[in-house]
Amino acid sequence: MSATPDMAGREPARGVPLSAYAICLRGIVGREALRFLHQRERFVSALVRPLLWLFIFAAGFRQVLGVSITAPYQTYILYEVYITPGLVGMILLFNGMQSSLSMVYDRETGTMKTLLVSPLPRWFLLVAKLGAGVAVGILQVYVFFAIAWFWEVQPHWSGYLYVLPALIISGLMLGSLGMLLSSLVQQLENFAGVMNFVIFPMYFASSALYPLWRVQESSPLLYQICLFNPFTHAVELVRFALYGQLNAPALAIVVGCTIVFLGGAIISYDPQRGLISRKRQQ
Repeated sequence: MSATPDMAGREPARGVPLSAYAICLRGIVGREALRFLHQRERFVSALVRPLLWLFIFAAGFRQVLGVSITAPYQTYILYEVYITPGLVGMILLFNGMQSSLSMVYDRETGTMKTLLVSPLPRWFLLVAKLGAGVAVGILQVYVFFAIAWFWEVQPHWSGYLYVLPALIISGLMLGSLGMLLSSLVQQLENFAGVMNFVIFPMYFASSALYPLWRVQESSPLLYQICLFNPFTHAVELVRFALYGQLNAPALAIVVGCTIVFLGGAIISYDPQRGLISRKRQQ
């Protein structure tokens, strides 16, 4: 029995050699690396935002917003130390959204337009694109760590190793969210508004800037919103990992959200049942 072609006119990905997967993966990762090298302003802008918060905002509020002893910290800490995991999350969040912004463009006129009609399964293309974007984001995070070290943010050296899995998982979650949003947006100019609508509420309604117990004292409603915010748990996962500790509830929530967001993106990009095909039919 012959295979039935899908709505995009492709045959299902049966019998595709593993070498084709390897070539595609190398091409997607290489393209992201070249884009990262050639678009230096993107790299600089990704660091300017968190560094401004670290150098100006944190310095100004150092005496006002002291942080008492709370897990994972074993002593009183400077406010700069507290907000560093949140700024790391900011880098991953903006990078995930920027990568999704390029996805909107590539889907219509770039290389992804060609890849999405190739025999390779779409889930593989999306995961490869997601992994390449996360790798770029992690590189930006470690450059930020190197600069923050001169600003008295100096965890134990082992923390820079322990935090790597947390960065990968958090980056996958935030990148998957951006990819899901990209499937809902048809025009490139509309995605910037969607980004702002998502980024700023996620960042400010979290534990990135203030401990949750302080938020609970001032606004129980905002505290509940912070608890339901996936970004909060990504920040806490990174915070504990920097000090060699595992926050199991945060890990479970981040992994669960990653599965939901990535699964939603894969379904949305499916030509037979996704949102993209429905928009094109309208």
